[in-house]
Amino acid sequence: MTEPTIYQHLLSQGLPRRDFFKLCGALAGAMGLRYAAPARASGLPETLESDVNPLTSMVARALQSKPRLPIIWLEFQDCTGCSEALTRSQSPSLVDLVLNKISVEYHETLAAAAGYQIEENKQSIMKQYAGKYVLVVEGSIPSGEGGAFCTIGGRSALDLLKEAAAGAAAVIATGNCATFGGLPKANPNPTGAKGVWELITNKPVVNISGCPAIPEVFTGTLAHFLVFGALPELDSLNRPKTFYAQTIHDRCLRRPFYEAGKFANTFDDEGARKGWCLYKLGCKGPTTYNACATIKWQGGLSFPIQSGHPCLGCSEPNFWDGGGFYQGQSAPIGRPELASVGAAAVAGIVLGAGMAASNRAQKHAAQAEAAPEPKKPGEEPKA
Repeated sequence: MTEPTIYQHLLSQGLPRRDFFKLCGALAGAMGLRYAAPARASGLPETLESDVNPLTSMVARALQSKPRLPIIWLEFQDCTGCSEALTRSQSPSLVDLVLNKISVEYHETLAAAAGYQIEENKQSIMKQYAGKYVLVVEGSIPSGEGGAFCTIGGRSALDLLKEAAAGAAAVIATGNCATFGGLPKANPNPTGAKGVWELITNKPVVNISGCPAIPEVFTGTLAHFLVFGALPELDSLNRPKTFYAQTIHDRCLRRPFYEAGKFANTFDDEGARKGWCLYKLGCKGPTTYNACATIKWQGGLSFPIQSGHPCLGCSEPNFWDGGGFYQGQSAPIGRPELASVGAAAVAGIVLGAGMAASNRAQKHAAQAEAAPEPKKPGEEPKA
């Protein structure tokens, strides 16, 4: 029996045709697509109307020709924060369509079933869709004491991970715990926690780092695999370049104050009240790569720096052990190859402070020059 395409599956779920095109447009946006090849170059059948923009049309054609993508979602040493964030995404309809109507077959937290029933379902899915499903992992994997620190049904997390990864087409690690070990890996790392990509080396692994990961970044990455059948272009830490190519500092709304040398020194001083740069309060924005400043949270409402708290660098490796959260950093956490960025950040502070001092001095000099000379006792005012 031929597997129904994603388009056919959505129609069977009652999704109107108009809403299907809206979904395609949302998926194109979630992937951060900037261009699209002509429809004829896609090699897909031209059976959908072309009265939509090229990006939406390309996604629509792909969804019409591709079978439904099953997802197996495993959780290990985690707080379920990434799952919680995903269910509270700024676009719940998109998340619901991607995860519920299209994909997720197994998720321990969101599933109604439990125990033997849900484990039997997982085994059935791995067998039925061998080599076709996407494995999503949330939480770090303990390697100490034979994996005894995290077991499910009497089996270690490491054993369960390797079993599920063996039949996966790709692996997505979501959150800092799954990507780089996160909090469980913090010194002295008593459980021997590791990230997925340290343990799975024979499968493509994409890291969606963050604590928690930004829901739209996860959805965009999954959508890319859904549409193109391949993971997006990755950086040196296996993170999608679409979302991790720039530092938070690059797009920060407080950067003008950084450039002007205006910094908050405490959380209750004049600088903090005026929204000045939080670098001296430990902000890791200049050395942290993520899309927080552009995508933001809660429907694009805000993100930590905008709300008055410095960035903790939670999308970088070993951020828990990179010094105090409220101490300024001169080099990227866990990124020695980017030390020049940290040096540039320090240089920027010095230069910005120097320019600010120079500007103040020039302003005071100009004010003094423009001010009238003080009148001597008994002297008549000049005409």
